Amino acid sequence: MDGTEFGRLLREARQRALLTLENLAEVSGVSVRAISDMERGQSLPRQATLSELMDALEPSEDERRRLVEASMRRAGDPAVRVPRQLPPDLAVFRGREAALATLYGLSAQVTEQGGHVVVSAIGGMAGVGKTTLAVHWAHQVADRFPDGQLYVNLRGFEDTGSPLDPAEALGGFLTALGVADRDIPRGAEERGALFRERTASRRLLLVLDNARDEAQVRPLLPASGCLTVITSRSLLPGLAAVEGARLVGLDVWTREEALAALAARIGEERCLAEPGAAEELVGLCGFLPLAVAIVAAQLSATPQMPLRLGVRELRESMPLLDALWTGAGRGDVRAVFSWSYRALASGTAGFFRHLALHPGPAVTTAAAASLAGVGMPEARRYLRQLSSANLLSRDAEGRYVLHDLVRAYGTELVELEKDDRLGAQIRLLDYLRHNAHMANRFLGRTLADEADPPADGVVGVVLGTREEALDWFRQEEATVAAALRSLDDPRLLRFRMTLTQDWVSYYSVMGRWSAEIETKRIGLDAALLLDEPAAVVRNSAALARALAETGQTEEADQQVELMLGQLHRLGPAEQASTERTVGWVRGRQKRHAQALHHARRALEIYRALGDDRATAREMNAVGWYLALLGRYEETVALCEEAIPLLRRDDNLRIEAAAWDTMGYARQRLGDLAGAAADYRESLRIYGEAFDGYNQAEVLDHLATAQREQGDLAGARASWLRAAELLSAIHSPRAARMRANARSLLPDAPERGPGQT
Repeated sequence: MDGTEFGRLLREARQRALLTLENLAEVSGVSVRAISDMERGQSLPRQATLSELMDALEPSEDERRRLVEASMRRAGDPAVRVPRQLPPDLAVFRGREAALATLYGLSAQVTEQGGHVVVSAIGGMAGVGKTTLAVHWAHQVADRFPDGQLYVNLRGFEDTGSPLDPAEALGGFLTALGVADRDIPRGAEERGALFRERTASRRLLLVLDNARDEAQVRPLLPASGCLTVITSRSLLPGLAAVEGARLVGLDVWTREEALAALAARIGEERCLAEPGAAEELVGLCGFLPLAVAIVAAQLSATPQMPLRLGVRELRESMPLLDALWTGAGRGDVRAVFSWSYRALASGTAGFFRHLALHPGPAVTTAAAASLAGVGMPEARRYLRQLSSANLLSRDAEGRYVLHDLVRAYGTELVELEKDDRLGAQIRLLDYLRHNAHMANRFLGRTLADEADPPADGVVGVVLGTREEALDWFRQEEATVAAALRSLDDPRLLRFRMTLTQDWVSYYSVMGRWSAEIETKRIGLDAALLLDEPAAVVRNSAALARALAETGQTEEADQQVELMLGQLHRLGPAEQASTERTVGWVRGRQKRHAQALHHARRALEIYRALGDDRATAREMNAVGWYLALLGRYEETVALCEEAIPLLRRDDNLRIEAAAWDTMGYARQRLGDLAGAAADYRESLRIYGEAFDGYNQAEVLDHLATAQREQGDLAGARASWLRAAELLSAIHSPRAARMRANARSLLPDAPERGPGQT
């Protein structure tokens, strides 16, 4: 524990508030002695105590944030990450006083009394303003939650695709809270446990937007002290019954609220000049917030046009969009959309129709440009124009969101205008394929061949770093899944078969096993329909790996049988790759003898082909399986043979792994000096590859060898260095490394074998 920084901040906050120790104790209810200990850096407060102190001191938002961060910091720990994920607030927000009063009361309940409250803000139809209300309120109370705000669109009610998997949402939250990608657990339960652990001593505000049902929401609820707000088109009564949620129902605006919102957007003077026309306009919009916003955007663009002309145009618009009818006498929302659409220039209108074909929940500029077959400058201009017309909004990631009701209208227009739907879909799929292939260069994957040139009109994204590549994958991940599920034209079958092949590395790096399983099943079905054995095996291999990672042994076995059944139809290189994959799956299943058998078969084929690079790589795999079976001498011999080949091909990471494998075998043979030398060489090479995570793994191995040698100071230094590397990537395993180092201090309790 290191309370020095917190003590200094607490003392400064007390002095700024012109309070003595006794005054602060009286106001906060915390004892003078406890406050004195904290100010002298001798203790850190619990969450409840910290809340009492801050309520008494009334610090600014920045002071509150720094106090919270300092209160959570322990000696040597990295700074706490404070996420701020809320989408932008709406400057012209109006109305909803009753709902806001309820929400403010619930936020006060959390900040003043502690505990965890769930709020479900719901409405009977899309476009009623649930998200707008939740985001506006969240911005108003954000200062009461100094540890940050988390936001996610759960995609519960999208026209195409499935709701967001809670495990994926948890992965995003953990990343925002500072957990490194490689340290995020694979399973939903493990992710949920880590999420609750990371939020246990924090005061966070969560907005879970567009939830499908209670089952999707429950795994995302944090620890006590946080406030979660949920928006959904469903009632979610189970949350009220079990979690004690307070349900806040939303309907369309009242006439007064709709008029106030219109005036805020177009100017109060125009509404006062034509009060009857203003009332009729909001009535024709059905008092639906989305429709009023679109009408207001068009009126703002034509400030000289009388409101009565707007009323006339709405009355004369195209027939009703049945799905958008808000009730008898409430108006025609399709008319609102058509009015907005007709005001667009020809190029912008065509771009809008193409945008409606995007299957995912949000679209990037590059994907939108590819769909429409235009350049990036034109796409940016069209997107700005559509946003100004309120036909688009933006999410927290900067992507563009087409409201599902507007999307339905745009899709109708595609049919009316006889646009080339298939051509647009091919360009989108080619965009996802081509750029994923190029991004793989930064994920440690060797590209066997050059990517096929993209189709005309497809945007190639410029990527220069690993982080940029990962960010591109994250931005388009939901689009790939939605495209595979919804773009079912038989002429796109080959795209469905091959699309995600270049996404395998990303899924593996990020632990997106559920996404990989879902998409690879689709790809495998397409390959089986086309009866292409190489594609069957590639899709089956990726599916088997993901199933093995998630412990779905029976289905992984089915995929292994499918792959082995295709061997006689494959060429030698594909046979070797298949045997290698089967060996990996068996290794993950701890069937080490079977893993060794298949890895050796792959090694034999690679040797026969004269593929030295693949041969050397597979030698390390065979060596590892031999070591797991206790055949350490054979492991050492094979690694010694492989390392010169790996060095010649400059295969840094596999060479480093081979030195680590050899060290593991030598350590168990009792050759501690040789093992330590191997580990150090592995460390050096991983350093050349800038691979801090695997350096920490090897330092852990080296420390155990040093401890066995009696070099306790060396072992302690190795574990502390491993902790530094893991802390730099916010890995929770850093704490275990520090604990191992502390166990070697003279006054540490004796540890039994294997207790590290």
